[in-house]
This record gives sequence, structure tokens and C-alpha cells, in this order.
Amino acid sequence: MSATATPPTLYIEGPAFWTPTLPGWDAARAAFRGEGTLTDPPAKRPAPQVLAPAERRRAPDTVALALEVAAAAMSASGRNAADVPCVFISAHGDLTINDYMCSTLATDPTVLSPTRFHNSVHNAAVGYWTIGTGCMAASNSVSAFEFSFATGLLEAAVQCAADHSPVLVVGYDTPTVGPLTSVTDSRGLLAVAMVIAPERSERTVAALEWSLSDRARNGGDAASTYTLPCSEAAKSLSGINPMAQALGLFEALAHLDDDAAPPVELQLSPTLSLRLQLRPPP
Repeated sequence: MSATATPPTLYIEGPAFWTPTLPGWDAARAAFRGEGTLTDPPAKRPAPQVLAPAERRRAPDTVALALEVAAAAMSASGRNAADVPCVFISAHGDLTINDYMCSTLATDPTVLSPTRFHNSVHNAAVGYWTIGTGCMAASNSVSAFEFSFATGLLEAAVQCAADHSPVLVVGYDTPTVGPLTSVTDSRGLLAVAMVIAPERSERTVAALEWSLSDRARNGGDAASTYTLPCSEAAKSLSGINPMAQALGLFEALAHLDDDAAPPVELQLSPTLSLRLQLRPPP
């Protein structure tokens, strides 16, 4: 694809969403449309059925979140998880385990838990997913700090267009603990997922037009056009963790059957953004 070529239109299937106050896409869609309320009391963390019971109990929050929305997206898409490549996205990985690892290494390294060390790696969630579903297709784990969701979505879109194959996109992050709170302010659980496909299917919910926007070249900056949450429900999640960058896209999906939605701009860098235009499937 050349720098000036128009990227091909892609198609979204199976949007999935989970946070304690909106535990599922149906709840989130209704709240983003002003037709539902936040769950009170908040839901407990999910227990993804992809994992065996013992693994489900031991899995850290990052794995539980990621696999919950991944399974929901695959189920709604009607596709076989074993056949679909995936891109898992997290700005930080598991901050709770990383805090434990650093504290233990600094105080008593001989008691470091091998299991927790195993779960500290950034690709732990996608590893659990591919093992649990028997997926032998390509998998990737992406991190780009506060631009992580946009970067992972771009990775998935390019892969989908280049390989002409559907791709599962999963984004998740969890709270910061310990000294790491001075570096990043992540305050809760939020995970999103969807399948991006190269062709329309009976499960398609939206057509996705996508392109890059270089604000520096155009005399501006990407931050000036970053899409902020609009609904009160989405605003309540705007600072929950880095995956809140996805809120504008999921709000646009919630309002897809309304009047033409404006483009969604997601920052990729201080000057570059990913521009998305959602349309009802043709």
C-alpha cells in the first residue's frame, strides 16, 4: 500500500466491552445512547470460560479481562477462535504483578513466585487465549503507552487488509499500584474487543473507513482533534485506564443507526492520528 493510496474499507463484527459499571456491550451500548444506567453495585471481575476452572481462579485480572471480551467478540462474530489471528493491546501489562515482582526482588528475591513471574510478561493474556482456544494463527501483543489502543487497532487493520483475513482486536488495562502510580494514573478495569474483517458478513455491524492524519504536515497537531467521550456514561470512564482511548470508537458504534456520525480521531503520536469513519454496513 503506497503512502497516498486509500486503505480498503474493513468491517467490524462482534464489538465487546467490559468494565465493572458496564459489564458487557449491551449494557455499554444502552448507556452510551442514554438509554441505560451504570451497574450498581459494580460487577465483580469476569470469569472467562475459555480457561479451565483452576486456571480461571489463578488468572490475574489482565488475563480475565482480556479473555472475557475476546470470547464475547468471537462468539458474536460467529467465527472459530482457533482460526482467527489476534492482536492483544495493553499499555502496561499487569501492573499489580510487576509491582509485586519489583518489591519482592528488592526485599527477598528468594521467595519470588514462578507463577506470578510467568504472568508478568506482556503477552501472557494472548498466550492464555491461544492455548485455551487452540489458536495456531498469528498472534501479537502491542504496547505504546497512552497511544496503545490506536496503535494496536492500526496494526490489526493493516494485517487484515494485507492478508485479507479477519483479525481479533483485544484491548485491556488494569489499575496502577505502588510506586508505579507516580508514572501512570490507571484507576480501574476496562477491556474492549472486536473482530475486523476484510469483507462484509451476516454478522457485520459497521463498515470502517480508516486513514492516517498527519497534523504536523497540515499545520496542526493530533491532540487538537482527539475524539473525547460524549455521553455521561463514557465520561465516567474517561480516565479509568489507557484503554479509555477506545471510548470514542465504541460510542460511535453505539450511535451507528442514528444520523451520520462524525469521524473518530485516535492519537498515534503527538502529531499523527488514526482517523476512523464508521458507516452502517452496505
